[in-house]
Amino acid sequence: MEAVVAILGLLFVLFVVAGVFAAVKAVQAAKRGVDRTVTQARRTVEDTGLRARQLALPGVVRELAQLRLTLRTSMRATQDVLRSGSPEDGSLGEAAGLFQRLSAHGHELDDDLKRLEREPDRATITACLPDLRARTERITHSAESLRWAVRDRARKFADDDLASLSDQIDVESGALRHWTRAEDAATADLPREPVQGRRSSTAGQPQGPGGGPAAGGSARAGAAGSDDWGPAPEDPPALTTRDPRTQPSYPWQKAPRTEGTTS
Repeated sequence: MEAVVAILGLLFVLFVVAGVFAAVKAVQAAKRGVDRTVTQARRTVEDTGLRARQLALPGVVRELAQLRLTLRTSMRATQDVLRSGSPEDGSLGEAAGLFQRLSAHGHELDDDLKRLEREPDRATITACLPDLRARTERITHSAESLRWAVRDRARKFADDDLASLSDQIDVESGALRHWTRAEDAATADLPREPVQGRRSSTAGQPQGPGGGPAAGGSARAGAAGSDDWGPAPEDPPALTTRDPRTQPSYPWQKAPRTEGTTS
């Protein structure tokens, strides 16, 4: 009985621990969702404010807003491309490490631009603009180079996979149409249609040594004459008995008896 109570107590403790763990995970996930939502909202508000200053304010303040907006747009696009890549690709892991180092320079530049927006001395801002513009161009150029390299790599892999898939589909299609090969083989084995028209009278006869008809065929051709399209002459009938009228007569023989006479 004590063992049963101990087991039930242990199961209760396990259930409590599992419930607490699940609750902590749910709270952490909700917190991450809230932080992500707040970050996106703050980013949207900042981008909207930069666009408004770029269109409404003149002079150096407008140029500062344009530099910040260009920097943020380029860095965000590169970050999205790297996140959408395959995590199994080692080259993308190295590219992500390089982008983290580049992001540090980008954040530093964005902070400098943000401080200059609150600077009341316009002359100081004008003096710093060439350096800020050059830094922005270098960072955005590096981000664009990394972004397009990742895109070209992904497109190359997609093209190779599509080519391999097309070859496999062609092979499978040929295997599924296996009956066409059997029909082609059967068609090739069929006898050809005989040539229409007049044949020579010597067709089908055995050939002699000189390429012409054999001896028997030559004799019949000579007997038939030169007209090979006329009716062939009939062969003479075979003689089985001798006609009495054609037999030679001798003095001691009687004359043969003919029909229609009386003795």
